Amino acid sequence: MPATGPARPAPLRGRFSAAEMGRHPQPVPLPPPTLAGELAAAGSLCQHHDSFMNERGGQETSHLPTARREETPMREAVIVDAVRTPLGRGKQTGGLFPVHAVDLAARPLRALVERTGLDPGEVEDVIMGCVSQVGEQGVNVGRNAALAAGFPESVCGTSVDRQCGSSQQALHFAAQGVIAGAYDVVIAAGVESMSRVPMGMSAAVGGQPFGPTMVRRYVDENPYGAGGLVQQGISAEIIADRWRLPREALDTFSLGSHQKASKAARSGWFANEMVPVDVRREDGTREAMATDEGVRGDASLERLAALKPAFKSDGVITAGNSSQITDGASAVLVMEKSKALALGLRPRARFHAFALGGVDPVIMLTAPIPATRNVLARAKMSLRDMDAIEINEAFAPVVLAWQREFDPDMDKVNVHGGAIALGHPLGCSGARLLTTLLNVLERTGGRWGLQTMCEGGGMANAMVIERLG
Repeated sequence: MPATGPARPAPLRGRFSAAEMGRHPQPVPLPPPTLAGELAAAGSLCQHHDSFMNERGGQETSHLPTARREETPMREAVIVDAVRTPLGRGKQTGGLFPVHAVDLAARPLRALVERTGLDPGEVEDVIMGCVSQVGEQGVNVGRNAALAAGFPESVCGTSVDRQCGSSQQALHFAAQGVIAGAYDVVIAAGVESMSRVPMGMSAAVGGQPFGPTMVRRYVDENPYGAGGLVQQGISAEIIADRWRLPREALDTFSLGSHQKASKAARSGWFANEMVPVDVRREDGTREAMATDEGVRGDASLERLAALKPAFKSDGVITAGNSSQITDGASAVLVMEKSKALALGLRPRARFHAFALGGVDPVIMLTAPIPATRNVLARAKMSLRDMDAIEINEAFAPVVLAWQREFDPDMDKVNVHGGAIALGHPLGCSGARLLTTLLNVLERTGGRWGLQTMCEGGGMANAMVIERLG
């Protein structure tokens, strides 16, 4: 019967005979390796390699390759083009009501490739801002709009909801993706057909969106004595009260919005940013809608003063100093700078800085104040450095409270009017504001632009762009 015990190691061929192996004692087992020992061995190997290299005159050998680090140039996200549809009244009598929301969203996507000559197959993704993502705007309106625009099936699409700032967030995601190297060519866009998918529809399906724990938090805290979460009109009333903004100041600001927008329309300043929408009426007739429907060139303080408060019987917020319910779509072509140049396209602007801001969801609409501070800090700039500013006119107190905090040159703010005159098609507005901001900078010869907007839930986006060329 064979003896038991550990097996002998196999003989080392070419060095000892079997007889000689039998005369040698068994090898003593080595202790397990330690970290210190491994480090010492590694150091010895490095010293050996250095000595070897010195003997070779510092020349690397093929059997001892080393990794070589190459400097990667900084990527820049640039705006190649930006367009929007006309903005229609968000009701069944509005000019864009006959247009399905997906077809409305597709129009500026097509316009981008038509205006630039870009092969749509170059587009890697369409990031679409939209608030009411139900019905016609449900099931990923971003992807559906890309296909409706005739883009190849290889072009992907997704949809973003950061409430009123949805398409500004789409812009942030697109530009940040380019800077990070995830995209070379991407479209950030936005849509809202408020006539066909009424505001609040997404909250009307499947129960209360806030949940009992969140609701209880703000009932218990009772900020501003409001009793808990409130609608945005009441938030605007709280702002007007806390910043002591009288009704006349709100109406005066609102009149200015209409006057500026009316002048811009008469002067043709919207022409480069607006693409007409082909509308087919129920009687079979067709027309190309090419003007914004909300601008009132005949607005006056007397007419605004005659409007009744909309949210509180003794309040100061009316339909006249609030943004309009509107239909519209917008889109911005974002590229890595070297890619744009390689395709023979001229970058019109570049993204310089991004930031967010948050406040409690009761006052809700003051978040552009911290967002502006944050983006200026990131950009290492001041508001005085800005040549044009777009802040969304959700309600007049939003802009006027922001003005009180920063004391800006108001001649640089919403130069072509804002949402009180033009309208606020929720998911569309962020990319619409950028489209207008870019054209203001180009018309006036300005270099730096800042954009910010309040959002439901107490948030805001802010960004700084630099005009090029």
